[in-house]
Amino acid sequence: MKKIEINDKWMQKTSVVWFGAMLCCLLCGSAFPCIKIGYGLWNIESADTSAQILFAGMRFVLAGILAVIFGSLLEGKFIKPEKGCAGKIAWLAMLQTVIQYLFFYIGLAHTSGVKASIIEAVNVFVAIIVSGFIFHQENVTAKKMLGCLVGFAGVVLINMNGMNFHMSLSGEGAIFLSTVAYAFSSVFLKRYSVKHNPVMLSGYQFIVGGIILSAAGFAMGGRLSTVSTGGVLMLIYLALVSAVAYSLWGMLLKYNPISRVAVFGFMNPVFGVILSAWLLREGAQALGPISLVSLVLVCAGIYIVNK
Repeated sequence: MKKIEINDKWMQKTSVVWFGAMLCCLLCGSAFPCIKIGYGLWNIESADTSAQILFAGMRFVLAGILAVIFGSLLEGKFIKPEKGCAGKIAWLAMLQTVIQYLFFYIGLAHTSGVKASIIEAVNVFVAIIVSGFIFHQENVTAKKMLGCLVGFAGVVLINMNGMNFHMSLSGEGAIFLSTVAYAFSSVFLKRYSVKHNPVMLSGYQFIVGGIILSAAGFAMGGRLSTVSTGGVLMLIYLALVSAVAYSLWGMLLKYNPISRVAVFGFMNPVFGVILSAWLLREGAQALGPISLVSLVLVCAGIYIVNK
């Protein structure tokens, strides 16, 4: 196989960043309703935490395998863990896969896809603040923070229509903790991508994290007894979402400042709300002028940060 050369300047083009990041957000946004649909197809109850964890583990082992295949095609050869990156893969696996999705799957089972979407938007702020103030990977300017606030206002607006403000530790609290873990994983992925292939890091951290989640879910008594064609296809789709979105996101982070890429995370909840309202019939948040104004605010926030 011939290696596909990736041009640094091409990956930094505005059109490439916007298209790539928006594709990632569309895929990730679809995960909110599709996970809940997957629970139904596999007959997983909202209180069955062990089965939810086992389901997540199976998804990410498959996602890791797909990411390694994807990375191998790009490199023109089979990609394997590079020297000195075992600890980094393990750390990414704990943040990105184990901690984030342990809380995410539990939280999503105890709250709506719409509410989960807005809470997930917090990771944009956390990622920019952590990269700027803790790791000093870039300057956090007033303009960047203004863009974040404008984008977040759009996320809040699209969730105001018909959303209650009841909060629970097992629902909304768990979703919030998952966003913090994801924000830190983005920062470390950019840091490690300086020396290592981001697709390789993504693939193997998914495999390691998926095995840990699967083992934990199985040890807790989790079982997936209901197997159907629809359930298997949904599992494969969710694995593709992770493999494609996280690998592409890692490549964008490698060649661009975190703020320039992370701010697109505000589109995750927008897509999540629209798809949740459509597929799960959780409300009319995706319809009408409120959604249009919200989308304008989110796009304005993205433009301000990128400008």
